Amino acid sequence: MKVLLSIKPEYAFKIFDGTKKFEFRKVRFKNPNIKTVIVYASSPVQKVIGEFEIEDILSLDPKKIWHITEKFSGISEDFFYKYFENREIAHAIKIKSTKRYITPLSIKEDFNVFPPQSYLYL
Repeated sequence: MKVLLSIKPEYAFKIFDGTKKFEFRKVRFKNPNIKTVIVYASSPVQKVIGEFEIEDILSLDPKKIWHITEKFSGISEDFFYKYFENREIAHAIKIKSTKRYITPLSIKEDFNVFPPQSYLYL
């Protein structure tokens, strides 16, 4: 099963250059069978630029998540803690392998959906 994630372009491109090996979320997918994430690079790019396989999803206290993921977080510590402010649990999607599309896809024309606020099952 696949899910489409909206990710800010600066972070989306880091996933495909290998400097970001974790994608952080405040909410975990309700469906535990998600194996593939389709990456929609949000504005100003507004294109589906690739996909990645999920190795694991870590759900822990934010301090523990940061300690485990900081080297390949692709974000600053300050940004991380602001994002998870007042949260008891942080979710980190561990990226197993990536596939960058040679030609980016249109979310409307190729997937017939609108960009999700967080995620959308495909």
